[in-house]
Amino acid sequence: MSHELMQDTVREHLLLHFTNHTAAYHPESEVLVLERGEGPYVFDTRGRRYIDALSSLFCAQLGYSYGEEMTSAIAAQMQTLPFNTNWATAHPPAIHLADALADRFPGHLNHFFFTGGGSDSVEAMWKIAREYFVAIGEPQRLKAIARRNAYHGVTLGALSFTGVPGFKEIFGPPAIDVTHVSNTNAFRAPDGDDPAAFCARLLAEIRETIDRIGRDEVAVIIAEPVQNAGGCLVPPPGYWAGLREIADEVGALLVADEVICGFGRLGEWLGSMREDVVPDMVTTAKGLTSAYVPMGAVGISDRIAETIHTAGNPLRHGITFGGHPVSAAVALRNLEIFERDGILESVRANEAHLEARLKELRSLPIVGDTRGRGYFWAMELVRDADNSTFDKPERDRMLRGYLPKRLLEAGLIARCDDRGDSVLQIAPPLIADTALLDEIVDRLGEVLADTGAYMGVGV
Repeated sequence: MSHELMQDTVREHLLLHFTNHTAAYHPESEVLVLERGEGPYVFDTRGRRYIDALSSLFCAQLGYSYGEEMTSAIAAQMQTLPFNTNWATAHPPAIHLADALADRFPGHLNHFFFTGGGSDSVEAMWKIAREYFVAIGEPQRLKAIARRNAYHGVTLGALSFTGVPGFKEIFGPPAIDVTHVSNTNAFRAPDGDDPAAFCARLLAEIRETIDRIGRDEVAVIIAEPVQNAGGCLVPPPGYWAGLREIADEVGALLVADEVICGFGRLGEWLGSMREDVVPDMVTTAKGLTSAYVPMGAVGISDRIAETIHTAGNPLRHGITFGGHPVSAAVALRNLEIFERDGILESVRANEAHLEARLKELRSLPIVGDTRGRGYFWAMELVRDADNSTFDKPERDRMLRGYLPKRLLEAGLIARCDDRGDSVLQIAPPLIADTALLDEIVDRLGEVLADTGAYMGVGV
């Protein structure tokens, strides 16, 4: 198809995810249609090249130049066993992948339930947690703790954990009783410049919330190592150790949602490994295969798995394509490439450079804060020197109007978001070297300077 015919066909037949179709399909608008990738770059149907500074929504850890290796893994598996379920059967790729993950994950995270993606993993986590508590004689644990603005998925169970009201209210009462507590946005916190006080207040709020809703009714405390929605919200020192302590005190399970933070995004196999805390369960997807094929996984501790093994009841959850042999073969090749090419080591080596370069953007009047870890960063955009927030009409004009177009003009793909306050996020492919990181930051600087002028910030 020509570029023009592609645009017409998109409008006629394709529903886009999380998209305002009235705006996207307006006759004066164009949908970005990407048809090719190479290294950290993607190319649209007009042949224009962009730096994918978002890793295709935090997924393409290795960028786009490993297709031949992944194709080799796929072809070998397709010729051996193209498909088998994990429903009371197993196959070598799933077995090898579970063993490989157990070797790389910390502590007692030695058992794995494979899924098709992130929302699937969060759904599976909850059902496995419920199986565990029923098996140990605590069926009353039907509640969970999550954080405000946090995103944990869109299927109805996962949506219960998601703390973004606008994503969920129209779908009726949540399937799971989840109470949302404060997130870790120090920039907007009155005590955010005192990490110890900030951490103590956050943990005290969680304890008070659990006491209020019932200590023996809470099954799960779930959090991302660095919260995505709201703009790369980093926890204060001691926060994750405090979560571990609270979960142990009340008999709940601590769950790290690693769908974004896992597999190198923060420079470790799991983002929570940077906190020196081992959760009871982890949910993963995205980087598990570097998005060459879909796959997710739930990592489960020995204690939970042993209870399920001896409960005498079937595990009442299954996904037809969970643990697909082809996906597992690609995940295994992905892990091999990570280690052969030193991907984790590169992220760790370059993190300080990226952080320092992004901090330079704070000199722009529109940039109130920069925050993140590894290759996962956000810039919070502000209205004035008092760090005032933009109102909704201003956010719409900036985040949905001017800024996305200006980014594409600059040959850059990044994320404009306001599931909290106004932020611009980047998550470069983990193959990015310092030269490419510099190019990303330089282009961001130009775009944000123009955006500030457009919005009248600092005038």
